Amino acid sequence: MKKDLRSRLTHVAQDLGAWARAAAAMAIPPVGDGPDPFPWRERVRERRLVERLHPPSMELKVEGRRRETPTTVTLRLVRTDGELPPFSPGQYVNLHVTVDGTETSRPYSIASAPGEPFLELTVKEKPDGFVSPHLVNEVAEGDALRSSGPEGWFRREPLIDPAELVFMAGGSGVTPFMSMIRQQARDGFDCRVTLLYGCRNADEVIFADELRALAQEHEALELAVVFSESPNGGSGGLLDRALIRNRVGDVADRLFFICGPEPMIPFCLETLDGLGVPLHRRRVETFGPPADVTALSGWPAGLDAQRQFTVEVEGRGQVQATAGEPLMNALERAGMIIPATCRVGTCSACRSRLLRGTIYDPPGTGVRQGDREHGYIHPCMAYPISDLVIRLP
Repeated sequence: MKKDLRSRLTHVAQDLGAWARAAAAMAIPPVGDGPDPFPWRERVRERRLVERLHPPSMELKVEGRRRETPTTVTLRLVRTDGELPPFSPGQYVNLHVTVDGTETSRPYSIASAPGEPFLELTVKEKPDGFVSPHLVNEVAEGDALRSSGPEGWFRREPLIDPAELVFMAGGSGVTPFMSMIRQQARDGFDCRVTLLYGCRNADEVIFADELRALAQEHEALELAVVFSESPNGGSGGLLDRALIRNRVGDVADRLFFICGPEPMIPFCLETLDGLGVPLHRRRVETFGPPADVTALSGWPAGLDAQRQFTVEVEGRGQVQATAGEPLMNALERAGMIIPATCRVGTCSACRSRLLRGTIYDPPGTGVRQGDREHGYIHPCMAYPISDLVIRLP
């Protein structure tokens, strides 16, 4: 108990220290005694402090590359326009790149622990991907990149959350958990962590050696890796009820985190439903749009994913958009760049007005009901199913 309290107080002190250092660096000294004759200076101080702790963007340089698996690379990035801001393990940055003349962005979870002088992003190449093959195969040491500041709510709150954590990871979904585990291993575990990690086969286990070493070194970390493909090509293990009962036991008072490819999420949620895990004991992080949006509930019957529609952007012209891909993709190809952070429909940065036409947004997209009623959409997860007229932010 004493160790747990000491560790939690240490986390609080680290956060307060970051605030204090930022405030000192941004301070504007007063002139003489008495009231400040320039009251606007206080607003400048506040704005500078906020921007230092929560920068809207960061200029980065690739300091190193590390091959994790045949299809996965870790990029070590350092900031070139200031100090790295504090962040919570589990958060992500939205990385901006230009690929084949198209400026776009993708969110990537931070895999390194807070407090390091660098950020590490671990990227798995998707065979049909647009950005990931570029990052894995083309980006080299010394290259310049740009990102948002750290974002996201997929994190543990040490002062209020349970001390028994279960991480359910699939493929590259292990990256936010790696940040959490690395911080715990460095600072001393104040909780017990069970990592249930599903991969297709042994060649795709990211951080394999490091995870095994950490599990051997720390009793508070338990590791279970399962393969969906057995060595003989048949069906293998899954992150199912049997695995959870065997490796976790009683699920009461445990907090479950889920992160992985889109098909994995509903399966894991159904598994937790069957075990009676309440909603407030679950946290879910998803990466990107669904692999096949036409397979989701509510997709218009008979509408081909390759159907083309005309999108008129108020004051900016027209673009052609494909039904089976997010509207934002078509806008970016046409050079119409709009704010984006999460690209999964939750952050509202790309919130735009739908003036005419109909879109499909997948179940779970984080559009507020009030926005729906007043005609607002999130282009990052809005699929055109008719000709559209929209107004960008």
